[in-house]
Amino acid sequence: MTQAAIRAAFRGQAEACRSLGSPFTAALCEMLADALWPGGGAVADRVLGWQGDPTGRGDSLPLRLCGALHALVLRETDPALAAAWQARQPDPAVVLAALSRHEAEILAWLDSPPQTNEVARAAAVIGAARFLAARLPLPLRVLELGASAGLNLNFARYYLLPGPDAPLPADAVRLTPDWSGTLPDAPLRVAETRGVDLRPVDARRDGLRLMAYCWADQTERMQRLRAALAVARAHPPQVDAGDAGVWLAHRLAIAAPGRLTLVFHTIAAQYFPPATRQQVAAALTRAAAVAGPRAPLAHFAMEADGGTGAALRLSLWDGSCEAWDLGRADFHGRWIDWRPRRV
Repeated sequence: MTQAAIRAAFRGQAEACRSLGSPFTAALCEMLADALWPGGGAVADRVLGWQGDPTGRGDSLPLRLCGALHALVLRETDPALAAAWQARQPDPAVVLAALSRHEAEILAWLDSPPQTNEVARAAAVIGAARFLAARLPLPLRVLELGASAGLNLNFARYYLLPGPDAPLPADAVRLTPDWSGTLPDAPLRVAETRGVDLRPVDARRDGLRLMAYCWADQTERMQRLRAALAVARAHPPQVDAGDAGVWLAHRLAIAAPGRLTLVFHTIAAQYFPPATRQQVAAALTRAAAVAGPRAPLAHFAMEADGGTGAALRLSLWDGSCEAWDLGRADFHGRWIDWRPRRV
C-alpha cells in the first residue's frame, strides 16, 4: 500500500468521524495524516508501511492508532496526552512524543482490529423485540451474531426513552435516540441470551479496549458504554468464540419449544466473509422450515444497504412467513426512523 493511500485512509476516516459527530477524532486523523513521516519512529514506519487495506472497509488502521492513543489517556499513563485530549486539541508535538514514549504498547494495539460494542444500537433491537412481542407474547431465546462483548444481549435491562428526564437510577443505561414514529411498548420476557464473535471481549475484564475505541469527545456515548459495562459485570453476557455461520447452525439445531428464537445482528454482517454469510442464510432457512407456533423463529438485521443510515429488517416464521421493513437508523443509534411496513 502506498503512503498516499494510507494518508488518504486517515483523511477518509476523518470525514466519517466528523459525519458521526466526533470533530476531535476527525481532527486527530487529519493531523496524523500530515504528521507521520518515514523515519519518524517505529510506529510511524509501521503505519506508513502498512501492507493490508488501511481503510474502514479493511483493517481500519486509523482507528487502531486512535484507539491506542485513547487507551493511554484512559489509563492515565501520559499526562501531556491526557491534557491534549481534555482540551480537544490533538497537538502534533504532543501526539508524536507519545508515539515515541509508548512505542511498544502502541505497536501491540496496531496488531489487532478495532472492537466496539455500540450500545445505542440496542434501541433498534428493543424496538424489534417489542414489535415481535405484540404479535407473539412468548419468552425470547436471543442469539446475537458478531456480539463483541455481548453488551447488547442485555438490551432488556436498558431503558429506551423518548427523552433524558425520566427518573432512573444514576447508573442506568439510557437509550434516547431521536425516535420518529410510534414507539412499540409491548412488555418483553427474555428467557436466555447467547452470542458469538470471532474475538469476544470479556466485559468484566477488558472494558478498556471497548472504551478506547469509543471516541473521546462523544461523552454521552462513553457514559452509556460505562453504564453498560457495569450492567455486564452484574449480568455477564455469554459470548462464544467462533464463526457466526457454524455457531448459528449449531444453536438453531437445539429445540426451544415455547420460546420465540430471535437471531439478530447490528452492523456486523458486512464484516462476515462470504462463506459465513452463506452459512448464516442456510441455517436460517433450515430452521425456518421447521418453525411453528410453539417454536417460532425471527431474524432482525440492522445493516448498511447503501442508503442513509442502516436498514432495519425483520422476518418471522411461525408456520407461515412474514417480513417487515421497520425503517432506518443511524449507525451509532442517534436517530431511528420507525416506519414498519410489510414486505
